[in-house]
Amino acid sequence: MSAHKHKEHLEKIKDAVVESDKLDEKQKSDSVKRIEEWIEEDKAFGTLKEELLNISEFFETLFAELGLSK
Repeated sequence: MSAHKHKEHLEKIKDAVVESDKLDEKQKSDSVKRIEEWIEEDKAFGTLKEELLNISEFFETLFAELGLSK
């Protein structure tokens, strides 16, 4: 996956997190913080997915909606 496409996916996930009514404010804050770190550091997306899934099962549904499932 190109760096541009990678960043585009992360931005979509970040937007969905901010707009979500399924995450509490702490979950949103933790998730956005991790996503922003990954955008800056351009780390492997698969590892981020696992970290976000540990925060909430909501991300499983979100990844499917965005076409980013396994």
